Amino acid sequence: MNTELEQVLPAQIEKRSFEIITEELGKRKFIPGTETIIKRCIHTSADFDYAENLVFSDNVVEKALCAIQGGASIVTDTQMAKAGINKKKLAQFGGEVYCFMPDGDVAEAACEKKITRAAACMDKAAELHGNLIFAVGNAPTALARLYELIKEGKVAPKLIIGVPVGFVNVEPSKELILKLENIPFIVAKGRKGGSNIAACICNALLYML
Repeated sequence: MNTELEQVLPAQIEKRSFEIITEELGKRKFIPGTETIIKRCIHTSADFDYAENLVFSDNVVEKALCAIQGGASIVTDTQMAKAGINKKKLAQFGGEVYCFMPDGDVAEAACEKKITRAAACMDKAAELHGNLIFAVGNAPTALARLYELIKEGKVAPKLIIGVPVGFVNVEPSKELILKLENIPFIVAKGRKGGSNIAACICNALLYML
């Protein structure tokens, strides 16, 4: 293993990282429009599995960019994802980022209904007006509840980013989203994902604009 540090100027580190990612991906071909998202997920995680496990619905990137340009807001299931999303860039198009996890009424609703707080967050988000993008990076219960709300006709997301991480109900919750026919989605199949991945997919879309 080469232990010598590569001499890279601070301003060039990200550029060099993407060059390495491109080199290691080789001649692999991706669905048009998705390559930037895949590479940013790899850059965030140093995990090349994202070249294989990200699933994109038809024309999802084009639809997502139109939604953002039309002022869509983003709902996340963690404060970490909210912190990582470029809110200044989103605000240029009139959108905001919401995370209801710390809200007292969400905690009360979760206790009363005997559901997770993440699921209760989705109920609160369904009451928002305007176009919404959901970026779920932690809680499969949020993704499952979102699926139920869609089926009940209570919310119609412009995009679902379904990338919860973990072992319990993670894969089944993602499979629910993959069954949706009229809702654009980006889903990380399997156990991998996380709030950082949810945020980086949002930012990859924002940086395309």
